[in-house]
Amino acid sequence: MTSCSSVMLKAVGQALFSTGLQNPKFTAEEKKEGQDYEIRTYQAAKWVSTSVSGMQSEDAGKTGFRRLFNYIQGNNQNKVKVEMTAPVTFRVVPGAGPACQSQFITSFYIPDEHQASPPPPSDPEVFLEDRKEFTAYVRTYGGFANENTKREELQKLLDSLKRDGVEYVDHPYYTAGYDSPFKLTNRRNEVWILKKAFEQ
Repeated sequence: MTSCSSVMLKAVGQALFSTGLQNPKFTAEEKKEGQDYEIRTYQAAKWVSTSVSGMQSEDAGKTGFRRLFNYIQGNNQNKVKVEMTAPVTFRVVPGAGPACQSQFITSFYIPDEHQASPPPPSDPEVFLEDRKEFTAYVRTYGGFANENTKREELQKLLDSLKRDGVEYVDHPYYTAGYDSPFKLTNRRNEVWILKKAFEQ
């Protein structure tokens, strides 16, 4: 591989998302012994989001990601590029039955320099979201996340919360990804379940 193309690949990886990017600010409680999840309280912040209905989270996620990536590349009313941040979150509102479509809301955290006044989206499918402060139970896992692993990790987190007698919100729940598709090792994924007291 020429150094030119490897530099380009690295730039693409960083443009998508990787380590060293801004993250939303949170405080984490100290873990108790045997606790296999974190309890994080995220500060109120602005995110840019888009909603896609569908049966498969992967397809909906690709559509949502593409819309938001266009937004940060300058498809906004100010025509400005916005830095990529991590994680990309997916809020999942499950359908009423097995054959019903779920709603997937894909979101990017707005970087600190744009928090006060984010560029308004040009795409009518993209919207700015003011997230209030919230507390989530977070389970972290590695590898490439797919439909099955997300479901399995969500179930593991639910089992842990039931074991600990914790009050939580059934849905929506969140999945979160931190890495570009080009990153092959040390990948980081999360599933978030909201604490009951913060139901909105």
